[in-house]
Amino acid sequence: MRKKPFYLHISVLLLACSLFAGCSSNDPVVLSGENIICFGDSLTYGTGAARNKSYPAQLSEMIGQPVINAGIPGNTTADGLKRLEADVLERSPRMVLITLGGNDMKNGIDKKIAFKNLKNIVEAIQAKEALVVIGGVKLLFWDRGYEEEYKKLAEEKGIILIPNVLKGLIGHDGLMSDAIHPNAAGYEIMAKRFHKAIEPYL
Repeated sequence: MRKKPFYLHISVLLLACSLFAGCSSNDPVVLSGENIICFGDSLTYGTGAARNKSYPAQLSEMIGQPVINAGIPGNTTADGLKRLEADVLERSPRMVLITLGGNDMKNGIDKKIAFKNLKNIVEAIQAKEALVVIGGVKLLFWDRGYEEEYKKLAEEKGIILIPNVLKGLIGHDGLMSDAIHPNAAGYEIMAKRFHKAIEPYL
């Protein structure tokens, strides 16, 4: 994997300017660090599928590069914030793909608390000059306004947002291992969505 900052072609620059606050047409997109890190909860860990069929594992195959799986089932945004230093910041992040918030939503945690934690996570990663991609989660009956908060955070911090990373998966037995977690086929779809988001920066 390339270790030095790189400059994107002008076609990609136009996309990047819409994602990073304060970018002008003459500004290069510079990413530091070496590693692609998938950081989050059971959706990152790969609950419901073999370890080699989690979305980070399948993403690694798609891009032909190592991808670190830093997912822990059951993690909330508060849990993620506690382990951010060791699991992300100390591992030379270049791109960080996040799935956090679903457990907060399910557990009834106030969205203000959850997104304050998530904002702190994003800011700490951006301070390392790494790209941040968030896979938002939309769970029927549990949303509590989280969907809108994901959008606000993305706009405020200039990150890439996949609004609902489980879109089209929930309710389809052929893609899910249970009511919330995909199976191998479902994680492949997730991996493709993250791949599309980071492809201009590979």
